[in-house]
Amino acid sequence: MRYSEDIIENVRTSNDIVDVIGSYVRLKRSGANYFGLCPFHNEKTGSFSVSPSKQIYHCFGCGEGGNVISFIMKYENYSFQEAIKYLAEKAGIALPEAEESEEEKKAASLRARILDANKTAAFYYYKKLYSESGSIGLKYFRGRNLSDETIKNFGLGFSGKGGAEVVNYLKSKGFDDHIIKEAGLCTISEKYGMSDRFWNRVMFPIMDINNHVIGFGGRVLGQGEPKYLNTAETKVFDKSRNMYGLNVARHSKKDYRIVCEGYIDVISMHQAGFTEAVASLGTAFTSGHASLLRRYTKEVRLIYDSDAAGIKAALRAIPICDEAGLVARVVDLSPHKDPDEFINALGAEEFQKRLDNAENAFFFSLRIAERDYNLNDPEGRTAFLSYAASKLADIEDELKRENYISAVAAKYMTNENTLKKAVVNEAVKKEGSSVRLRTYRQTETKDKDPESDNSTVNAEKYLLTWLTDDISLYKEISDYLDFEDFTEGVTRDCARLLFAQLKEGKCEPASIIDRFEDEEKHKKVAQIFSTKLDAVESSEEKSRALTDLVVKVKEASLKRQAEQDSPDEGESMLQKRIRIRKAMDELKSLKIEI
Repeated sequence: MRYSEDIIENVRTSNDIVDVIGSYVRLKRSGANYFGLCPFHNEKTGSFSVSPSKQIYHCFGCGEGGNVISFIMKYENYSFQEAIKYLAEKAGIALPEAEESEEEKKAASLRARILDANKTAAFYYYKKLYSESGSIGLKYFRGRNLSDETIKNFGLGFSGKGGAEVVNYLKSKGFDDHIIKEAGLCTISEKYGMSDRFWNRVMFPIMDINNHVIGFGGRVLGQGEPKYLNTAETKVFDKSRNMYGLNVARHSKKDYRIVCEGYIDVISMHQAGFTEAVASLGTAFTSGHASLLRRYTKEVRLIYDSDAAGIKAALRAIPICDEAGLVARVVDLSPHKDPDEFINALGAEEFQKRLDNAENAFFFSLRIAERDYNLNDPEGRTAFLSYAASKLADIEDELKRENYISAVAAKYMTNENTLKKAVVNEAVKKEGSSVRLRTYRQTETKDKDPESDNSTVNAEKYLLTWLTDDISLYKEISDYLDFEDFTEGVTRDCARLLFAQLKEGKCEPASIIDRFEDEEKHKKVAQIFSTKLDAVESSEEKSRALTDLVVKVKEASLKRQAEQDSPDEGESMLQKRIRIRKAMDELKSLKIEI
């Protein structure tokens, strides 16, 4: 069984959601809520909302949502029990022993078996590397100047020439087809059946921060596509929330972390003593990676290849770091292409000098932009400084912006006051472009809810969100609506639980989320209580909007009743029709005064 509701409530209320999520995501206050970049999908504009009053979060971009327990479950890939234990320890709460439900036991068992299968496969790959058939892989690593100690520390290996070598080995160790498939270690086809996902590749085990093997990266030897192949997403592996080498780098005493592109770069740096290096897993650097790094450092050194693609990757990573609250600096390794090549050519001491002299990310961006302008021509110089002013206008912190204006003016030898005026003009342009009318309506969102096109369901969500924003409205609508007037399913369940709270003068949306065990329902409940609403300027508009919503919900409820085949107990079909018709007529003249 689960922990008691009292214990769950105590753990939840002892962990303020803004504080907890704020340790993972950089949040900025905007009105009553906090906003930041969603850690669960890649985005440039923060659509991730955290409500301190409701103690819930909701992303208007990808639809993720829930309370503080839901967040820890999702972000850390924890079971419900694990999330409770984590938050209880964080709050200093002693927990009694709790017996897991059958469903939780099955989920924990599956996760453990997947991790065990990965560990067993990693052992097989490592042993294969030092076998006669794996000599080609060992030759590759030797060619990259990796020592036996480094190969062992990272568990590097070789996947064999193909077929079902790993699959058969895992089966011989007691793993069934289902576990091998869930671990992402095989492919299945009608012609060949179950065969190895990785073959003819040098293998890089990917570990989480607790040193569990959660997946693999494999580099093909010789011809073949793709050059690098990662484990597909599984119940233990999510490449957007893990980084290669972080299991070691998180313990580094340095006050920064190095972010680079590939496995070999990380390994070469660690071998040379730079154990603060990490890399994303076959994907571009995302807000999720930035949020993850922010738990261990406040500054990153970006090291990407010195070619055009590497420069583009660095420019893309800089604003992501800034949004996450990470100070970013860019390391120049020219004339060498990457860390592995640089260290092998010039050594660790010279590499440290490049790290120490890393360029401020803002000035790196300007230096790259200079290539598009002729600074020796007055028109080109004016255009470039206008571009710089636009970038300066994006800096929100006033003190930071003032310092950067002074620094840019000095570097490019222009009048500081003139540049400051240009920045102000750019800021006004940007602010003006975002002005919109403020009427009481739902703003357009990207919530991926199949019910979002249903106007009745939308009205119900508006109303339930409004009630959680202003609980005094409940007494204005309670004579007209009951929870049974809401659409059957999660929406009606939310209405039932919320109305019960409001009758007692309480409003705790986060505790309502705890009444649902399904993670998908957590998202739906958070969305129901986080519908985007613009402010209403007058009490007359407020009364009209509330009346419209109540009428919409009640009218839909009466129509559903009319479609039912049987009347309520003690009334005939004729009486039912008369009752519903009368109620419909009364709705036409309804006007709620606030």
